[in-house]
Amino acid sequence: MKKLALFPALICLAMACTSKTEVDLLIKNASVIELQSGEVIPDQVVLVRGDSIYLSGGDSLLSQFTGKIEIDAGARFLMPGLWDNHVHFGGAEYVDENERLLPLYLAYGVTSVRDAAGDIPLEVLEWKREINAGERLGPKIFTSGPKIEGIDSVWPGDLEIGTEEELDRALDSLEKLDVDFVKITDNALSAELFLSATRKARARGWSVSGHVHPVITLDEISKAGLTTIEHQGYLLRAATSEEETIRDGRLTGKLSPAEASLLQFTTLSDSVAGIKFRQFAAQGTGVVPTLLISYNIAYLDSLDFSHDTIMDYLGPRLKESYQWRIDRYAQEDSASRKNRKMQFEASARLLPLAWESGMKIMAGTDAGYLNTYDYPGLAIHRELALMVRYGLSPLQALQASMVNGPAYFGLEEEYGAIRAGRKASMVLLNKNPLEAIENTLSIESVIVDGTYLSRADLDGMLAEIKSWVKAKK
Repeated sequence: MKKLALFPALICLAMACTSKTEVDLLIKNASVIELQSGEVIPDQVVLVRGDSIYLSGGDSLLSQFTGKIEIDAGARFLMPGLWDNHVHFGGAEYVDENERLLPLYLAYGVTSVRDAAGDIPLEVLEWKREINAGERLGPKIFTSGPKIEGIDSVWPGDLEIGTEEELDRALDSLEKLDVDFVKITDNALSAELFLSATRKARARGWSVSGHVHPVITLDEISKAGLTTIEHQGYLLRAATSEEETIRDGRLTGKLSPAEASLLQFTTLSDSVAGIKFRQFAAQGTGVVPTLLISYNIAYLDSLDFSHDTIMDYLGPRLKESYQWRIDRYAQEDSASRKNRKMQFEASARLLPLAWESGMKIMAGTDAGYLNTYDYPGLAIHRELALMVRYGLSPLQALQASMVNGPAYFGLEEEYGAIRAGRKASMVLLNKNPLEAIENTLSIESVIVDGTYLSRADLDGMLAEIKSWVKAKK
């Protein structure tokens, strides 16, 4: 009888030994891409709880854990979600079309975006809040809110300032909005206020991004604290020992635009560029190249966008906003078009020099309204391909998106790797992007903040967007 009484206890003990801990999502048989080293680690198990990775490791984890959702990756390639580090939500008269871009980004594996200003900042901030609260499905949004500009700027929605007092009030308002960084441009802003805005924004703890004022040298704005130069074309100004001569000549009228351009092109020097880029790196200034929009504009007369099916997922007003650049390009003569191409090629070839200097390069596209054929979602894939075409390795291009992007906001320990404690925003690919960067488009599924989206889910999202756009026509 005593032996029989032991049986229930033995059964309970056996059950306890074989019970597994349940997680929200279990991915097995994944080939994990390690972005720091470029290593591909096969046969990995990734466990997700809530919005974060709980554990990752070998298949021994399968004996300890079970998932509410279990995915067999089948040796496919798992990497962190893509970051597009320069996008624009804008067009106050078509906010609804901008809103449809949120699922479009996810469908293309973009799980985080850096919004570099537009004229609908309050709507963008609300979307950001809803996404962070789990009330809306979309990419993580990091936004500058409205950008700082001068009085009577051509861009709608700016914070226009003409005095130091107005600058202080503008920065106060950005603090109340709780923006993630500050954007400054130079359409109507004086050089003095541009420098002051950079210094004061940095003093308040923000990273600062911007264009480079025509009468400020890159070294001057770097020393003032500019964190990122937006658009690589500006780096050309630092690739010649004649930067100050060209600046002063344009300012005083001693040099015409054509003369300034000729002087710049005839004095371009990789050695000068390397010295200055290393200086910028030491001073904490990086660059967001946005190669794609410059490439599109430079080669608009020879590129064919008629087969880009992604146009089916863009609202009619957003597509109409592309027309202004097309019209402007149509009015340019052959000499101007040739000069555009020369400018683009000369600046694009500086990309590996900037990388080698230690400057932080962040992959961003300028995607959104106004920027012709710079398609939200698809653009980052084309940007990465151009980065590789102009001298980076596939690994470096991926690092520019998913490592340097979060580092800009001090989030290195939350993103950029598939390991315990990092955010569960990932993309499962059918092909290895380290072998060919175009393989970033071979998307099998997407995980955003722990939410699993299968290929069928992504296709359903695209179908819904397409149907909505069709109804808008």
